Amino acid sequence: MLSEMAKQILKDGKIKARVKRAGMLQVLTFEIRRVTQGNISFPELYVKRMIDLNELTRLAKEFGLPVEAENGRAFPEGTGAMDFIGL
Repeated sequence: MLSEMAKQILKDGKIKARVKRAGMLQVLTFEIRRVTQGNISFPELYVKRMIDLNELTRLAKEFGLPVEAENGRAFPEGTGAMDFIGL
């Protein structure tokens, strides 16, 4: 299920992470927001910046939660939106 890190992030509502953007490391704050698709909703980490999809995938795997930026969304490996309903 959820890792201790994911539980702590959900409790805190945000996390600062080092992200590689345009060849440089930057510290960005990702905030929890709820995404509604049809009649279901799930939490995800969101940042209003463009981040490479492979970097989003790395962050999703590291945090154990979906991560979205301006250019896309990534889920931890082997999971989808249905795995995060009810959190």
